[in-house]
Amino acid sequence: MTKSKEVFSKHFLWGAATAAHQVEGGLHNQLTVWEYEHARVLAAQAQYQVGHYDSWDRIQSAAQKPENYVSDQATNHYELYKKDFDLLGKMHMNAFRFSVEWSRIEPTEGAWNPEAIAHYKEYVKELRRRDIEPIMTLFHFSLPAWFADKGGFEKRSNVKYFTRFVEKIVKEIGSDVKYIITINEPEVYALLGYKLAMLPPMKQSIPKMWRVVHNLIYAHKKAAQAIHRMSSRYKVSIAKNSVYIYPGDDAWLSRVSAGIMQYLADDYILARVAKHCDFLGLNYYQSFRVYGYRIHNPETPLSDTDWVMAPADIEFVLERHYKRFKLPIIITENGVADERDEYRKWWITETLKAVQSAMKRGVDVRGYIHWTLTDNFEWMYGRWPRFGLAAVDYKTGKRTLRPSAQWFGRAIKKLRGV
Repeated sequence: MTKSKEVFSKHFLWGAATAAHQVEGGLHNQLTVWEYEHARVLAAQAQYQVGHYDSWDRIQSAAQKPENYVSDQATNHYELYKKDFDLLGKMHMNAFRFSVEWSRIEPTEGAWNPEAIAHYKEYVKELRRRDIEPIMTLFHFSLPAWFADKGGFEKRSNVKYFTRFVEKIVKEIGSDVKYIITINEPEVYALLGYKLAMLPPMKQSIPKMWRVVHNLIYAHKKAAQAIHRMSSRYKVSIAKNSVYIYPGDDAWLSRVSAGIMQYLADDYILARVAKHCDFLGLNYYQSFRVYGYRIHNPETPLSDTDWVMAPADIEFVLERHYKRFKLPIIITENGVADERDEYRKWWITETLKAVQSAMKRGVDVRGYIHWTLTDNFEWMYGRWPRFGLAAVDYKTGKRTLRPSAQWFGRAIKKLRGV
């Protein structure tokens, strides 16, 4: 990486990401309602669900406690955000991705919360004071309870409520924001909530899953149109989870199966939103190897969440998407669950080498945003996955940059020339 300074321009965005529900604490939304209702069941099912993970011996104590599955105060980022911004400074970062919590802004239908709006105004201004580029996400899985009670994104008629929220937020705090993510991982939200039943509303219906996917595509289009009407200076996208899917051999079935899987995983959505994006926000965590019509991944070390670790494969994701859509790319999430900090330095190194290689081949990559800044509440897993560059002591709230993060900060300083 020491020879790659000329590849990464001075305008390249180096940052980290969070999501409101996972860090802020003190929330009331459709996810918190579900957590209180299902915490005991999730704890009781933990051994069945994740007992086969390589990390089970280390995570079982936390995974079998009901309180692990209730976000509650999370990391208390809502109050401690300035301390978390200090971490960005220590790592010489110049960008930060966050989400605005809709349930705070509009806790009941049609009633705006001026205190919450003022909070996010100051939040973004504080980033600007530190010369950190805000990357604002408007939907990152959490919804106001009243919106969920109306059917959420199952109903296309409900998209108007989301568009109204988008217009309100951009009008209130948009003067300090340039990059806006409308929807985070639409296919993951639909899959977890409407097929796998791992998050609310815990339905198992493929037709409803696809309906939600299409309604989220529609929601992005309507939101992007509304944002661009306000100003052409805004740069808008979704954040798309991209899995690299490849055939394990030359057999026609493996090649065809991998191609179909890749199309359904990525192109189906991106082809429908790309014309309404100014850049592509891409999240990358893992790859799938296909033999025949089944996924058979290589025997490699697994992350704490049992995901195959293939960070270098991001090069193929970047090249494929840039060739297909010809849009600038910001890597909006990329990281590894690694409590013991064994692999994170290697992960980041391999990722950035791959990004550098893709850029040398002509791919227009504008930024790298690591998931995540601090340990957080990881949806249906709770607190035990540790994705953070900074470790969080959930008893005291103390943040400590992991050794890999300290190294990453030194690398960023060198690459930015600051």
